[in-house]
Amino acid sequence: MNGYRKSSQPLLPKQHTPPPRGSYDIYPTHPLPAGQITHGFDVLADRLAWQQGIVIDGMVGVLWDHLRAHLDEALHRRGIAARWVSVDEALRPSEQIDHLVAPYLGGDDPIFGMRFEGTLSDFFDPQRLPLTTALDAPIITYGTGAALINDDAYLVYVDVPKNEIQYRARAGSIHNVGATGPDDPDVMYKRFYFVDWVVLGDHAATILPRVDLYVDGQDADTPALIGGPDLWEVLTRISRTWCRVRPWFEPGPWGGQWMKERIPGLAQDVPNYAWSFEMIAPEQGIILESGGSLLEVSFDLLMRHNRAAILGSHAERFGREFPIRFDFLDTFGGGNLSLQCHPRPSYIRQHFGERFTQDETYYILDCKPGARVYLGFQDDIDAGQFRAALEDSIDNGTPVDVEHFVQTQPAEKHRLFLIPGGTIHCSGADNMVLEISATPYIFTFKMYDWLRLDLQGKPRPLNIPRAFNNLYFERRGSVVKRELVSQPVLIEAGSDWQMLHLPTHRAHFYDVHRIEFETAVTIRTDDSPHLLLLVEGESLLLETHEGQRQRFNYAETFMVPAAAQSYSLINEGGAPIKVVKAFLKAGWTEPEE
Repeated sequence: MNGYRKSSQPLLPKQHTPPPRGSYDIYPTHPLPAGQITHGFDVLADRLAWQQGIVIDGMVGVLWDHLRAHLDEALHRRGIAARWVSVDEALRPSEQIDHLVAPYLGGDDPIFGMRFEGTLSDFFDPQRLPLTTALDAPIITYGTGAALINDDAYLVYVDVPKNEIQYRARAGSIHNVGATGPDDPDVMYKRFYFVDWVVLGDHAATILPRVDLYVDGQDADTPALIGGPDLWEVLTRISRTWCRVRPWFEPGPWGGQWMKERIPGLAQDVPNYAWSFEMIAPEQGIILESGGSLLEVSFDLLMRHNRAAILGSHAERFGREFPIRFDFLDTFGGGNLSLQCHPRPSYIRQHFGERFTQDETYYILDCKPGARVYLGFQDDIDAGQFRAALEDSIDNGTPVDVEHFVQTQPAEKHRLFLIPGGTIHCSGADNMVLEISATPYIFTFKMYDWLRLDLQGKPRPLNIPRAFNNLYFERRGSVVKRELVSQPVLIEAGSDWQMLHLPTHRAHFYDVHRIEFETAVTIRTDDSPHLLLLVEGESLLLETHEGQRQRFNYAETFMVPAAAQSYSLINEGGAPIKVVKAFLKAGWTEPEE
């Protein structure tokens, strides 16, 4: 099937050969015994052939008509004439669903809404559920939400990674839950984020323990399958050892060339790469490998399966949300990011329904000589003059003398800049930034974007009023270097290793260490997950206390869950290496705003 996705990035391959040691792997895998992952509609039909009552539920973005047609053909080849019943028959009218979700979509706001407070059941007419109870012939009830109908049937769950959902939305091949057809991709994404993914995440958490068969549906023609018990077993192992999610990459108006030139396997028919999602838990997946065959499951699934093992003593605070995010911002040969800030904690809770805000840091992985980071205000900042200059730029297209209002700091390799909510900032050109952040990732209030257009030739939305409701103008002058530029402190050392504390701001609920060593070092998790990245060196081996070993290469992100208790990092090269580690602060309480 062609034309159902719009992206320069390839589909997950059926098989993958890892690159040489030291080279970044865009398809990291977690091993399973041979034979646990299979592919294709014929294999799926064989699994369903002897079942009478079958429910096929799944994520928004599944191409249901296509799946039904191909699976029905495969069943007919086995002499089985199934009766198909679409759960969409029980949906409320689209006008009622639009009315239901409208208060959460922010009106005319192009980006922001409020996290939906209902459930998937709210989209259905209870008088029409169940649709049927007859079992005189094989009946397949299918569609997003189908498991609401029958909790005794053989249950298949079809997932689609969230990057693929966005690629399908761009192609107009899918629509939101209960909608009659596709919409503008940005409009669809807003509803995905604030409504669909919220209710479907909760729905999946409820039904996944009884799933008999899990299907990765990102390749519409050749789905990948794994049995539910096999999946739960590997997720249990991952929740106690290590995890690396599948990264994905996007070009942008300010994007650079660092990733394009250094990461093998990336598509080259794009102007640049601006972002790499290294670990943005709500949108990424885990690739499983069995006998050379690949299948992707969402990272959210891991959190639903065993959040206590992942988060340790922090599970009560964060629930099923993994709280720390790693991503790359590439401006090598590109431009400045937009001048921006993120919400204060009370603002993001009140206006968007998020539990915690988008507190960030910039770790400079690499930079060219003379590169800068915009951070904090000049000592003589006049808020009124600054706002007037920004609004004049919108009204008349006049450039803003940003450095008259905003400080810049030299972007030295391995320096950490602190960006708690309400701090004005942006990366300048010629930086490769590892962004270490709290997980919320879309709540950016742009104030100035250097008068440029996006890659589609449209102005990028600005949010000056929201920004001015959140900016801390007291983060100015000498306060910036004192409070927003981290100063490393040696906290532990051995014969050939040392651990440096890169203190974060008091508003950050996470902290950062850098581990520098020549041979090996052992680290305790102290009941917190650790998110790690090799920031200098070729490769290392991770060894968990259970004896599992896994190699990670330069610039690859990986997670060690709290339940691992301890682990060792082993240098595979001759030169000393450096690893950045982010973790949750013990006993942290949110400061008053």
